[in-house]
Amino acid sequence: MKSIFNKTIILGWLSFGIIPITKAQERLTIDSIFARIKQNPALLSYDAKVNAQDIYATGAKNLDAPKIGAGQYQTPYALNPNMGAFMIQAEQTFTNPAKLRAKEKYMKGMSKVTGEDRAYLQNQLFAQAKVYYNDRVILEKKLGLLQNTQNLLEYMLKDANIRLTYGKETLSNIYKAKADLYQLDNTREQFNNEIRQKNIMLNTLMNRDKNAAFAVDTNIAVHDYEAMLTDSATLASARSDIRSINRSIELQQLSADVENSKRKPDFGIQAAHMFSYGGYANQYTLMGSITIPIVPWSSREYNANLKGIKYEVQEMQQKKLDILNQAEGELASLRADMGSKKRQLKNYNANIIPAQQNAYKTALLAYEQNTGNLPSVLDAIRSLQTSRMDELDRLQELLQLQVAYEKENEKY
Repeated sequence: MKSIFNKTIILGWLSFGIIPITKAQERLTIDSIFARIKQNPALLSYDAKVNAQDIYATGAKNLDAPKIGAGQYQTPYALNPNMGAFMIQAEQTFTNPAKLRAKEKYMKGMSKVTGEDRAYLQNQLFAQAKVYYNDRVILEKKLGLLQNTQNLLEYMLKDANIRLTYGKETLSNIYKAKADLYQLDNTREQFNNEIRQKNIMLNTLMNRDKNAAFAVDTNIAVHDYEAMLTDSATLASARSDIRSINRSIELQQLSADVENSKRKPDFGIQAAHMFSYGGYANQYTLMGSITIPIVPWSSREYNANLKGIKYEVQEMQQKKLDILNQAEGELASLRADMGSKKRQLKNYNANIIPAQQNAYKTALLAYEQNTGNLPSVLDAIRSLQTSRMDELDRLQELLQLQVAYEKENEKY
C-alpha cells in the first residue's frame, strides 16, 4: 500500500498545471484574439472616421458657386419703356489657389491624427485582452492544483477509513479531511466563475457571443524586460499617443499655413449683357475684382490666429515631454517591480515550496509509522497548496507587469 500511495503522491504533484479536459473546445491563441479585436466596433468607428476625413479632403479645392442673375436695368416705370434695358449677368469668385492648397493639406492631415488615435485605442484593447488571457491561463493552472490536492485528499480519506476500521484513526479527523475536500469545491467554483468572467470580457473585446466557450494556450512566456534600457527616441517613435501629438503639431503648422494664405488676395469676374429698349444699342459690362486682405481691419483675425497657433504648438510640445517623462518613470518602476517578482518566484521554487514538500513528506512518513496524525498531514497538504497558489499569484502579477511594460512600449 505504501508504494502505491507514494506513486499517487508523485503523479499528483508532477501533474501540476495539467487539467482534465472534459470536452473539445475551440482553442484561441492570443494572436487569434488580437486579429478578432481588430473588428471591434470602437476601432471600426475610427476607420470610418478616417475614411470620412479623407473624403472631405477631396472637396477642399472647391470654388464658390457662380452667381447668375437677370432683371431690369435702369428701366423707367412706364409700361412701354423706351429707356433702360433687360440685363443678364454672371459672376464667379476665384479663391486664391494657395488658399485651396493649404486647406487641402490641412484636411488631409486630420485623418493622420485620427489614425494615430485609433492605434492608441488598439494598443489599449490588446493590452486588456492579454491581461484577461493571462489571468485565464493562471486560473487553469490553479484548477490543475486543485485537482492534484483533491486526488491526495481522496486517497488520504480511503487510507483513514481503513485505519478507522482497525481503531488507528478517529472519526473527527476523517471529518476534517472531508471538510478540506468539500472546501475545494467552493474554490473550484470560484475559479470557474472567474474563468467565465474572463471569457465574457474577451468575447466582448472580440465582438462575438459573450457566452461562447473556448480554451486557451497555457504556455507562458517570461521575458527579461527588467534588463532593458529606455531609449527616449525609440519610445517616442513607438508610442501612438506621442505620434498623435506629433501629427497634431503638424496639423497646427498646416493650420498656420491656412492662416498665412489668408494674406493672399482672391479674384472675381463679373459679366453682364443688356438688351436695351427704345432702339438703343445693346450694352455689356465686364469687370474684374480683387480682395485686399492686408488692410488692418481685415487682417486682425488671421494675425491673432497665427499667434494663438504658436502657443498651441508650445502646449503640445510640453505635453509630449510630459508623456515621455511619465512613461520613462513608469517603465523604470515596472522593471524594478518585475525584478522583484522574479526574485520572489525564484525563492518559491528554490526554498519555500521544497521546504513545504519536505514538511509534507515528514508528516506523511510519521503518519505511516503511526507516530503522527492525520491533521498534521492535512495541514501540510494545505500549506503546500497555499504556497503553490501564492507562487501562481506572483506569476500572475509578473505577467501583468509584462503586459503593462509592453503597453507602455506599444509592442502590440
